[in-house]
Amino acid sequence: MSKDPESGNGEQMTGAAMVVRALVDHGVKHLFGYPGGAVLPIYDELYQQSDVEHILVRHEQGAGHAAEGYARSTGKPGVALVTSGPGATNMVTPLTDALMDSIPVVCITGQVPTHLIGNDAFQECDTVGITRPCTKHNWLVKRIEDLPRVLHEAFYVASSGRPGPVVVDIPKDVQFATGTYTPPRPSDKHVSYNPRVKGDAASIRKAVELMANAKRPVIYSGGGVVNSGREACQLLRDLVELTGFPITSTLMGLGAYPASGANWLGMLGMHGTYEANMAMHDCDVMLCIGARFDDRITGRTDAFSPGSKKIHIDIDPSSINKNIRVDVPIVGDVGNVLADLIAAFKAQQARPAIKSWWSQIAQWRARNSLAYRQNKDVIMPQYAIQRLYELTRGRDTYITTEVGQHQMWAAQFYGFDEPNRWMTSGGLGTMGYGLPAAIGVQVAHRDSLVVDIAGDASVLMTIQEISTAVQHELPIKIFILNNQYMGMVRQWQQLLHGNRLAHSYTEALPDFVKLAEAYGGAGIRASKPAELDGAIEEMIRVKKPVIFDCRVANLENCFPMIPSGKAHNEMLLPAEANDEATAAAFAGGKALV
Repeated sequence: MSKDPESGNGEQMTGAAMVVRALVDHGVKHLFGYPGGAVLPIYDELYQQSDVEHILVRHEQGAGHAAEGYARSTGKPGVALVTSGPGATNMVTPLTDALMDSIPVVCITGQVPTHLIGNDAFQECDTVGITRPCTKHNWLVKRIEDLPRVLHEAFYVASSGRPGPVVVDIPKDVQFATGTYTPPRPSDKHVSYNPRVKGDAASIRKAVELMANAKRPVIYSGGGVVNSGREACQLLRDLVELTGFPITSTLMGLGAYPASGANWLGMLGMHGTYEANMAMHDCDVMLCIGARFDDRITGRTDAFSPGSKKIHIDIDPSSINKNIRVDVPIVGDVGNVLADLIAAFKAQQARPAIKSWWSQIAQWRARNSLAYRQNKDVIMPQYAIQRLYELTRGRDTYITTEVGQHQMWAAQFYGFDEPNRWMTSGGLGTMGYGLPAAIGVQVAHRDSLVVDIAGDASVLMTIQEISTAVQHELPIKIFILNNQYMGMVRQWQQLLHGNRLAHSYTEALPDFVKLAEAYGGAGIRASKPAELDGAIEEMIRVKKPVIFDCRVANLENCFPMIPSGKAHNEMLLPAEANDEATAAAFAGGKALV
């Protein structure tokens, strides 16, 4: 490398070296990837430096989900590096997952040399075309002169505004070419992408007026609060304390307000609590903060909170009025808007009269919608999560999940008091997410306890990443609720398809204890409730990757539940779970799983 004699403020280096230098300049400490022919120049540069640690995964999908877990637990962009063709196409699932859940990921892909693009060359694919629908933005860099600017823009776009994934596709000849590298400068202006962060003052005043006069208010918070940072989460807590309003959250927003807080109603939506869903249905003022009114939350849109005035705070203007029409839209960053909202509410010197509303909520809470039948001979999945929570709650713990019943039970029974401690696939519902996500979290937090709450079917999607954890000495814990079924699929088949369990039973499951040992990890099994606490404590003590085979009741269903096509006040509670009315309720609606 040498100084550029003409510019005076840049260095001459190869495109591959530019990639590594840009990573360093953007504070990247860890990179998840898998080598291949089209990225070998970048890997050669990585070999010759020590600023960025490369984590070798076993499948490119694992790299993407690991980058997601890293990003969600730190608030910083996660970075993945994969080769062209199948390397890039294997990233489509994690990129889409990150787009749906607003996770900042920078994915660098190799591409065939520029003169071969369009010739169906070996391991060529139209990466930009394929990833356009599943990224915030993507670039194909055909000139070495453009590479530094594009790399810096990629980090800016991924992490500003509504966060999301981006792809930078770099042909191999551009990686070999030599050009001038210029570092990122705070003075650089991005005219074409400049998200609005301050909320409209008049709209904030309208929101405060509605809140001050509310009789049945509710705060509906989402993942956007977590994405906005810890200060935004604290402002949310300040707002709840100031107003006295009840608060609920989406799956992605858990931890922004503490689950131990007095005003917490629990999660809302399809598997939310009775009190949260009833409060959403009967409220007169709804304050939606950093959520997007998705179908898992709203249920039947024409019956969603029919008598309420709706305030919606979101940094993404395309989310406003997309699914639900609102009365007061406020476009801006959650942290900035909450600060202004709190100041305006204090200036009103109002204390809403909501004592009778809290009395109503107390009656809904008394239904105990998360109740489940106890069993001294068989481990109930809810009980397993409760014991895991009690035995890890005092520790520096991070939780990831796969997707299915276990994911919903984890959301219901594991209480999160802090943000960035809960990593799950919400929008896309990606089976196999939790194990590689746990690797990403553990890389970012080496001394923390990282547990993937998994299902026996879901975890097999990416089980090979246990090898990654062993190689890099990442002591993640895979806590499998093993019911020998694709649990959520079986539940829907039982309730909607006449109990015809078409291919939802896994008849050839591996011995998870032996599998863990085969990979070089530790295997633990518990089959009885009396064994559970001791086995969990052993899992925590072991200083290497653990697969915990927790044998749970095979046919337990996840309730409460709102059948698809039903309103929030048409929930099915555990006491109603196995009678004929349940099947009739499902049969009467259109199920959109």
